Amino acid sequence: MRFDSLAAWLDWQAGLNPRSIDLGLDRVRLVWERLGAPRLDAAVITIAGTNGKGSSVAFAEAILHAGGYRSGCYTSPHLQHYNERIRVDQVPVDDALLCAAFERVDRARAGVPLTYFEFGTLAALCIFSDARLDAVVLEVGLGGRLDAVNLIDPDVALITSIGLDHQDWLGTDRESIGVEKAGIMRGGRPAVFSGPDMPDSIRAQAQRLGARLLVAGVDYRVERDAHGWDLLVGEASRHALPQPGMRGRVQIENAAGVLVALECLAAQLPLDQNAVRNGLLAARLPGRFDVRPGRPTWVLDVAHNPAAAAVLGDMLGDFYCKGRSIAVCGMLADKDAAGVAAALAGRFDAWCLVDLSKEPRGMSAVQLAERIRPALGSTPVDIGSGVAQTMADIAANAGVDDRVVVFGSFLTVGAAMTWLAGDRSAAAKA
Repeated sequence: MRFDSLAAWLDWQAGLNPRSIDLGLDRVRLVWERLGAPRLDAAVITIAGTNGKGSSVAFAEAILHAGGYRSGCYTSPHLQHYNERIRVDQVPVDDALLCAAFERVDRARAGVPLTYFEFGTLAALCIFSDARLDAVVLEVGLGGRLDAVNLIDPDVALITSIGLDHQDWLGTDRESIGVEKAGIMRGGRPAVFSGPDMPDSIRAQAQRLGARLLVAGVDYRVERDAHGWDLLVGEASRHALPQPGMRGRVQIENAAGVLVALECLAAQLPLDQNAVRNGLLAARLPGRFDVRPGRPTWVLDVAHNPAAAAVLGDMLGDFYCKGRSIAVCGMLADKDAAGVAAALAGRFDAWCLVDLSKEPRGMSAVQLAERIRPALGSTPVDIGSGVAQTMADIAANAGVDDRVVVFGSFLTVGAAMTWLAGDRSAAAKA
């Protein structure tokens, strides 16, 4: 074996391809074929979109588990541990299994310069092919059409909300981005769009392919009342569904899209009402309006584009805070920091910015301040250092009724989780 630890494998993979993002399926398909193109022998759900992908994966995983099915889930990026990306029956795979899968991929690639994401995707698929699963849920990393996950033909495609993000790779408007997301659809197979205001390009692509497209608000709809909600989709309607365990009004839209996608697989994976209800209540996703009670209260959210920031702002408006509300923000350099700040203007009494300049694509706190100050008016903006030190400083000075909201990059939120868990030495490295 090339390496005997997961950390060594990951460090090596990070430099294998000179481009951290190198979209295209040629390399990953070549290595997959050299691996023997292992069969998954499971129903495959592929999920793309700008926001809501992670929540949709969590709902699908929890509902399938409640229904008694074994699932494999592949997501990215991770918050604290790489193992979070690959789960079998809701449990992250261990280091030994990951290292064995990496070795298998390494032997098959024969010099092909896979990216970090491509290497992990192939490893996940190898693990899933050996696991005797009923279902596999694949989250697209970036875009859809040229993402490594799109190597696999899904039985049903789910596209969540479409917003502006990753414009350097996907296009500068929602229609162009819609084309990339729609690339996960397949002819003759169902696809679901669960977000608001679907780009015309998605319907056009479905028509070109001959995919059966089900659109929120058109082919199915949600009706809410004081006690719960109904999903209305013809004979497959479900009534008296509970408010999902994950916070936020948007989660019902995400859950509805997942239920419609799962209904497309009902012949293979039937689900009764108890499984649906239990799964909706059990689904959790760390880092998405993740409230950690205390004095002060901490809220963690990986909102890193304007659309996600707007949702975060709405949720904060519904979440009473007796004291001051303080933002802790750290972002990558290719994100629309000004748009995020504009979406959250007026929500905080003060902002404190953390420095991610030592991370690939990371932005310094000084650069971040330059981008966001015009949108924040007279709101104080302080320049912090690393995540751990910044959080320690805030914790030492915050009032017991204050609320501290940590958001932006997964790197920021992951380090915050580590600090809150008490592993201050590990957090200090972030």
